[in-house]
Amino acid sequence: MDFKLKKDEKLCSRTAVDLLFGEGKSLMAFPLRAAYRLRPRGEHSVQFLISIPKKRIRHAVGRVTLRRRVREAYRLNRRELLQAPLGETGWGVDIAFVYLDSSLAPYSVINEKMISLLTRIAQAAAQQQPTVNQEQKQ
Repeated sequence: MDFKLKKDEKLCSRTAVDLLFGEGKSLMAFPLRAAYRLRPRGEHSVQFLISIPKKRIRHAVGRVTLRRRVREAYRLNRRELLQAPLGETGWGVDIAFVYLDSSLAPYSVINEKMISLLTRIAQAAAQQQPTVNQEQKQ
């Protein structure tokens, strides 16, 4: 299995980020919040970004540590919890993970919450499946 995170999996487009926060839905599993937007699958099935606000975590060392923990939890769980279920639905998804706590959470907590968020996003995509199939038939 390839667990690498490639450059094209990162959400960089300003318009895509604006659409994500403007039209997207939000889920929370403290200390993480996930904003996501389902879209028709294009070139990339899943793109993500991670935000650790300076207002909450004042020191850059702490922000970098948390960004690494969130990225690692996403990297290890994305394939089985998100990409495999999305492959069946025909949807792609843009996701933003925002850290909410003002203290550094251990990796075990972040991993547990990441699993919860990815599972719930995959379930939301599965519930949207009939509309995709109807559009493809027309």
